[in-house]
Amino acid sequence: MTLLDFGLFRQPRVFFGEGKLFQLPVLIGEFGKKVLLVTGAKSFRQSEGFSLLLERLCSDSFLFRQYTVSGEPSPEIIDQAVTEYGNTGIDVVVAIGGGSVIDAGKAISAMLLKKEPVELYIEGLPGYRVHDGSKVPFIAVPTTSGTGSEATNNAVISKVGRNGYKRSLRHPAFIPEAVLIDPVLMLDMPCWLTVSSGMDALTQLIEAFVSPFGSPYVDAVALSGLEYFSESFIQVSQAETRDIEARSKMAYAALMSGIALVNAGLGIVHGFASSIGGHIDIPHGVLCATLLGAATMENMVQLRERGGDTGRFLVKYAQVGRVLCADFSMDDDESCHALLKKLDDWENELNFPKLGAFGFQEKDIDGIVSCTRCKSNPVELSDESMKKILKQRL
Repeated sequence: MTLLDFGLFRQPRVFFGEGKLFQLPVLIGEFGKKVLLVTGAKSFRQSEGFSLLLERLCSDSFLFRQYTVSGEPSPEIIDQAVTEYGNTGIDVVVAIGGGSVIDAGKAISAMLLKKEPVELYIEGLPGYRVHDGSKVPFIAVPTTSGTGSEATNNAVISKVGRNGYKRSLRHPAFIPEAVLIDPVLMLDMPCWLTVSSGMDALTQLIEAFVSPFGSPYVDAVALSGLEYFSESFIQVSQAETRDIEARSKMAYAALMSGIALVNAGLGIVHGFASSIGGHIDIPHGVLCATLLGAATMENMVQLRERGGDTGRFLVKYAQVGRVLCADFSMDDDESCHALLKKLDDWENELNFPKLGAFGFQEKDIDGIVSCTRCKSNPVELSDESMKKILKQRL
């Protein structure tokens, strides 16, 4: 009998459902009147919802400033915001957008009180300092269903190119104080973004579920997310769908993926996301989509070769297969095979681009493998195994 031994991070207050966006002014008021709104450059800012929100903030006498984020947050984006707003007495930071916008807002809230370059506190950089958790309160409002950043304790910061990196600013205090999840905000997501962000959520649910640092709590959360994902992913991936129920299910799956990952860690796909993401400019969800099938297959191969106690992770992969295929009559071997086929079918049907489309080349593989680490993978992969995954997706 295995004794249970695990810990759990706190979770934010969650307000989930159609129309929840317009509870935001009341929630902001709990923290003060001076608000920094962090948004993306286009979609939400051009929506009717954004105009209505600004009207309500004005009518309620909030003093708000706006900061726009384009693409994944860089150190320069965070530092510029801190320079502009560090002395303005901001009471609360609100990020409304996709995962990159939420990560940017989370990092800005963490650095406004520091008034120092964010690179001083990014994990893994030479001489980095551990952040003490002091911050301006933070509210997240996701407009995509993917990263789960609304429930996590880290903000991913990227610097692409020579000596580039994709690493985290992290502290338990960085989990948002509150999250508003309104599936109406996701109705107009373009197909490619729906697919890539959805595959990010799926990758996180699977990797957290098979992590050696999981727990019964993580298992329950991840399986719940996988169930809702399986019921909605293909439907929302179809062009021009505006099914609010399906969007709600995907938003729920993404939230569960964030809760699962913060409590269990992630696997080799996200290990590659860190190393490759600093080397080439590739959307995070696209990278997850293109690597998940090959990585899952190689994990299964290595788990079978190792045998012994690692077999419990194959049982978990089989559980994933039964949920995603909606077939609970399969035995473990059949279900593992069905999972790989399902991932392969999606890869072909939804046209996941390969790494080469973003400039990644075979000559880059050795360098990427040498700096890729992932302690939360269900099996330790050799350099050759990692190279095999990347070569399949060139």
